[in-house]
Amino acid sequence: MARPPAPALDVIAARSSSGAAAVAADADAAGAGAGLSAGQLPVPVPIPAEESRDSRDSRSSSSTNSPIPADNEESDFFLANNDSQSSLGVVPNLQDMQVSDQECLPTVAALPSEILISIFSRISDPKELLHCMLTCKRWARNVVEILWHRPSCTTWEKHAAICATLSLEQPFFTYTDFIKRLNLAALADRVNDGSVTPLAVCTRVERLTLTNCHGLTDVGLTPLVRSSQHLLALDISGDRHITETSIVAIAETCRKLQGLNVSGCNSISNESLIQLAKSCRFIKRLKLNDCNQVNDAAVLAFANNCPNILEIDLHQCTNVGNEPVTALLANEQSLRELRLAGCELLDDSAFLALPLNKVYENLRILDLTSCSRLTDRAVEKIIEVAPRLRNLVLAKCSSITDVAVHAISRLQKNLHYVHLGHCRHITDDAVKRLVRSCNRIRYIDLGCCTNLTDESVTLLAGLPKLKRIGLVKCANITDKSMYALATANDHRSQYRNPAGNAGPDSRAASLERVHLSYCTNLTLGSIIKLLNCCPKLTHLSLTGVPAFLRDDLDKFCREAPADFTDHQRAVFCVFSGTGVIDLRHHFKVKPEFREYQQGGRQTHRQPQQRAGVVVNNHPDPGPIPDTEGFEDGDGLEDDDMGDGSDVVDFNADLTNLAHNPVPPPPPHHNGGLPPQTNGPGPADAPVQPTAPQVEIPSSPTEGLPARQATFVGGPSAAGPSTAVAGLSTSAPGPSTASMQALMEGEEAQRP
Repeated sequence: MARPPAPALDVIAARSSSGAAAVAADADAAGAGAGLSAGQLPVPVPIPAEESRDSRDSRSSSSTNSPIPADNEESDFFLANNDSQSSLGVVPNLQDMQVSDQECLPTVAALPSEILISIFSRISDPKELLHCMLTCKRWARNVVEILWHRPSCTTWEKHAAICATLSLEQPFFTYTDFIKRLNLAALADRVNDGSVTPLAVCTRVERLTLTNCHGLTDVGLTPLVRSSQHLLALDISGDRHITETSIVAIAETCRKLQGLNVSGCNSISNESLIQLAKSCRFIKRLKLNDCNQVNDAAVLAFANNCPNILEIDLHQCTNVGNEPVTALLANEQSLRELRLAGCELLDDSAFLALPLNKVYENLRILDLTSCSRLTDRAVEKIIEVAPRLRNLVLAKCSSITDVAVHAISRLQKNLHYVHLGHCRHITDDAVKRLVRSCNRIRYIDLGCCTNLTDESVTLLAGLPKLKRIGLVKCANITDKSMYALATANDHRSQYRNPAGNAGPDSRAASLERVHLSYCTNLTLGSIIKLLNCCPKLTHLSLTGVPAFLRDDLDKFCREAPADFTDHQRAVFCVFSGTGVIDLRHHFKVKPEFREYQQGGRQTHRQPQQRAGVVVNNHPDPGPIPDTEGFEDGDGLEDDDMGDGSDVVDFNADLTNLAHNPVPPPPPHHNGGLPPQTNGPGPADAPVQPTAPQVEIPSSPTEGLPARQATFVGGPSAAGPSTAVAGLSTSAPGPSTASMQALMEGEEAQRP
């Protein structure tokens, strides 16, 4: 039997309204009789089934003349027998039945500001940040502070735009509160007091870098400093006109200062530094490089008043003696890096006076370059009190011997970087002990250690993580050393099991930089082998090696520094970056080097020498001249600074200068190469595989261009420097003040 049609919704609403009124009247009457109090409601009375059944046909008589709905129409749901009036509710009209939801927002708009700021802070491109800022007002409020956190002052146009924005009377945002870092180093050559005066309105600057701004004086710096009470790091290195006036302003205003670099500021008085040490007790990093006016009193003030110093650099502070160094080590329990290069007044007592049974576990980097008064006793004490040293530089400490190296070997796996250049008393025995105990060495420099032989280099080649090795002027080493280095880095020669997989003794090639200048016994064959077996090699210095004074290799050689003389240029031979790659390819494709690629050794072919240089293979090369000062290495760098390198915040905005000397002229007129030997050998004598020697024409300048003539005959010419890049002619000795900065300085000058 078919179900009767359901009534229309408007009919239901009308009947419900009339029915509700009748029910309410009956309820009032019943309530009055039953004594219900005001506000109490009666139980709803259901509509009788008969009335409900009769009302279903009302749709057919409505004005719409709607057809009878199907049995499965949705409205039947509301009129089921078990439905009450409360299912629909008592509504006056259909409009009241509509659902009012909250406004639907996109997901990005619903994100809280903290999440948006975290997202925007990961955008490094300022142009992209600007596009985000222009999207909507809410994004603009979250982006503007990130965009102005460190405004880019790399051009004068940008500098002018920043200053104009900061000078607005009614800016939309408070830009002066957003700037936290200011760096004018890119404009240093033209920066003066007028350049920084408009920036004095910035009140929340935390890091300020004004490196090498030679036109800046106290007139411009003092207002900028006095408005920056939140200053944490200040770099005014190289600003020669800054005096104690600015230092006093810093002491009075910047009580939260943690990093200060005043390298090269020779007009600063010791009294102002003492006041600064007493006021800014939170200093962690201090650089006083080349401040030769600094004395013991100033350094003692920092040692006694600033207990949180992590790094202090006193490079070329020639008036600093033993007492402040002892105080720094004794008082600064957090000290990680201590650089004392060029502090020539230091002697053993600076370290022997340290307290007994006290260990400085945090000390990681110690640079004692050119502290020539130190002896083995000082080194032994240093190793005793600082057993976790990672980087140790003893270059030009000419008094130390094998005893000191034996003490250094107690550092064992902690030692990663050791510089022993010009320590002439070191022998193979010391190197043996060092390699046996310290197998994690990444960098070792043994330049000018003339007692070393192939035995030492063969042992060093076995270091599994060796990246850099310096053997400048180690005249006793031969091709045997090169073959040892090559074999150790040749992945093809590593042990493999029967399945063809690398065995436990295998290691990946790691050698990256090799310094072999003035190792005159080396030949082409061994160097080609080294190039082929060291795929990671990026730097190879062969200055003064006769086998490489060839015109056909000049195109791969790096350009000599601009301040080199013609004499220095004549023997300069350094390959870097793509030059190493191109040199390796050149040796592989040229037929004349094919026998080298096959492992043979060319003994009779005369190489194509540079103009004016002739090779003569005599068995006896004669005495090796003293080439002191020619090359100490191409700068110092640290490949793994370890725990002592977390100086990210302060050093991020500091510019560290490399200090490498221009050496004195060589004692011989032949450019530091072995002299000619004229004794003819027997006609049937076998050819000896010795290094090719240089023959000097009867007239030093006969038939030579000016460049080669200077090379042969210039007695007054200075010898070539190994610093190759980033060298400073005014500095008396190399510095490790910033090992990484020196590497970047070299790379920046590559052609």
